[in-house]
Amino acid sequence: MAARIGGIKPLFSRTNNRFIRNSVVLFETGDNHALVFRRKKHMNPWKNSESEGSVEIEIGNRPLKISTGKLARFADGCAVAQIGDTSVMVTAVSKTKASSFASFLPLTVDYRLKAAAAGRIPMNHLRRERGPTDVEILTSRLIDRSLRPLFPAGYFHDTQIICNSLAVDGAHDPDIISINGASAALALSDIPWNGPIGAVRVGHVDGEFVINPTRLQMTRSKLNLVVAGSRKSNVVMLEASADNILMNDFCKGIKLGVKEIQQIILGIDKLAKTHAKDKREVEETFSVPQDITDAAREMAKDRLYEVFSDFSHHKFSRDRAVSDIRTECIEKLTETFADSDSQLIVEAFNKVVKETFRNIIFDEYRRCDGRTLTALRDINCEVDLYSPLHGSALFQRGQTQVLCTVTFDSIESAIRADPVTEIVRAMKEKNFMLHYEFPPYATNETGKMFASRRELGHGALAEKGIKAVIPDDFPFTIRLTSEVLESNGSSSMASVCGGSLALMDAGVPISAAVAGVAVGLVSKSDPENATNIADYRLMTDILGIEDYLGDMDFKMAGTKKGITALQADVKLPGLPLKIVMEAIQQATSGKKEILDIMNKTIKKARNNRKDNGPVCENLEVPISRRARFVGPGGYNIRKIRAQTGVTITQVDESNFSIFAPTPSAMNEAKEQIEELLKDDREMELEFGGVYTATITEIRDIGVMVKLYPTMTPTLLHNSQLDVRRVSHPSALGIETGQEISVKFYGRDPATGQMRLSRKVLMAPSTPALRNLGGRTTTPKTTTPPTSTS
Repeated sequence: MAARIGGIKPLFSRTNNRFIRNSVVLFETGDNHALVFRRKKHMNPWKNSESEGSVEIEIGNRPLKISTGKLARFADGCAVAQIGDTSVMVTAVSKTKASSFASFLPLTVDYRLKAAAAGRIPMNHLRRERGPTDVEILTSRLIDRSLRPLFPAGYFHDTQIICNSLAVDGAHDPDIISINGASAALALSDIPWNGPIGAVRVGHVDGEFVINPTRLQMTRSKLNLVVAGSRKSNVVMLEASADNILMNDFCKGIKLGVKEIQQIILGIDKLAKTHAKDKREVEETFSVPQDITDAAREMAKDRLYEVFSDFSHHKFSRDRAVSDIRTECIEKLTETFADSDSQLIVEAFNKVVKETFRNIIFDEYRRCDGRTLTALRDINCEVDLYSPLHGSALFQRGQTQVLCTVTFDSIESAIRADPVTEIVRAMKEKNFMLHYEFPPYATNETGKMFASRRELGHGALAEKGIKAVIPDDFPFTIRLTSEVLESNGSSSMASVCGGSLALMDAGVPISAAVAGVAVGLVSKSDPENATNIADYRLMTDILGIEDYLGDMDFKMAGTKKGITALQADVKLPGLPLKIVMEAIQQATSGKKEILDIMNKTIKKARNNRKDNGPVCENLEVPISRRARFVGPGGYNIRKIRAQTGVTITQVDESNFSIFAPTPSAMNEAKEQIEELLKDDREMELEFGGVYTATITEIRDIGVMVKLYPTMTPTLLHNSQLDVRRVSHPSALGIETGQEISVKFYGRDPATGQMRLSRKVLMAPSTPALRNLGGRTTTPKTTTPPTSTS
């Protein structure tokens, strides 16, 4: 080891007369020693300008900027997307090894709309960022559904996409920016992915389509359509809510969105050419050998065909029959292919099930329950099931059964948006909500009762479908609950149908009845190009098994006139616009047929709400009587609520909204309100009139007086008692019960309190005195005491 130099002893061995200790380098040359502090290469901050890059794309007269290479460089891929002053950083990370026993892509998308990005402090107890809100969960699902179809088959590696809002300007919603940022992050990473994709929001403002409208424009838009697409103008995902927009206009919006998306894809491709990593090579985790598939097909194909051709089967009998065949075949295949992985054998059988099921639809144009491709299941509707409920309906479609109930409450029960959501979505409160519940017994299972991401998504879709027909001036907050009692396909669209029936039963004057239907797809790819669809079949009102074994779940809700909501989940890398347009047309036909059936039960909203329903009335209280009505600190209002259950809400300066859960409660509350206000209503005073006042209480600052027996005492201040300065009323010899003359000067415009004065009457000329007892006299002039101390 080298000798100690300058109090520093090198810790590494000697090599070519050079010692290295962290950032200290010791050079030794003869008797001369020099210490040089130098930062090692691995400790340098990453500063490589070549790794940074950006691209700017003009979308809807607004530039979309995507950059990479500056932030979060440890991630497999990272991109920052920006429109206006709203920026979102998206990272993509995927494990290099596949998850054990996984049979699907374990993709997780986490979208966070942080309060700090919007310039706000979280308003919770700890003032920290909260857990995911409903808006964040729904946006995460939106991003997931846009990305998932383009991952390669058999890629079952844990993958996580995190969308971190960096800045929010309040004009541009970060959700569209996040989808494009996630597409860029995956395209720039080494994760296998057959992208990129692009996404835009299409609005319809003042009769014109707008691409990526601002928050202000969205408040006037009749359409909120999110389109995600891939190359060749294919559609990957659709999500929309609309104000009963016509089908032709809706289709135009989709086509316009897909056209704009191609520019985003070209821009991401341009950035990826210079800054993308080489894609990692991953072996297909679950590639079933052909010999195992052939053996499974030979054993099970005919028996499966018999099961899927037996129209007497229902959900569970069909599942049991397929399960019996599965158990027997897997046992035989396990004996034959003893060296093969058991998961490969199961996957081979599942492949034969899917193939047999789909071939029946392709070859025979019929489905496993005997219906044609456009036929609906049997539908039955009932309303007014339980008299205590404000509104109720039971909707049965095949083996899907939904119970919907309506509850009215006061405007105070409306959902208030948190400050961040209010900035981004321009929503302050929501007085219509739909809560979707999917208990485990609906599919003959056991489990916990909680609102999963799936339930939130289905409930949000059903709420969009109905919200467009709810009147804006309805005096109550409406809570519509949809409980799925039996499920065999499209329970969210059944919730739309049942919810519409329940609202009409409750007497809500909706503009039109709403129905929803799901359309499915089975397709065959082109042998020469797997991304092209060679043949396909569309199915109306799909079963659960048709959704599971099919390629698309296309849900649409609306009235006979137009569309109110749409959601399309695609399992293929993309759908041609032709298929999307056909699906909309087929769903429109099915929707009209369902509405005809619903109209036989109840065609329009009841003229009157139920007798046991809530009552809402408006009460006008003059400003002068407002303090008396409200009471100190709102005491009177709280007292009425505690005794009657009636909620009183102030609308403006002189108007109050009174909500009562029942008519009897309203009558009881009215009696108490009349009692509060009747005192002031007994007497109208003349401005400038002189009245006889009775002193009821003496205080340090003045005396409390009443002009008539039923009046609430009001303050006559010391400054208005005499022409001289009065420090205490006792200095004037005033006593409780004494009558004095006062002049009335109206009421204070802010507080409504009477303005009285005795001082002005101390002048020599005194007008006639008005006694509210009914006689007019001239007051006697009394000489006040000389002492005013």
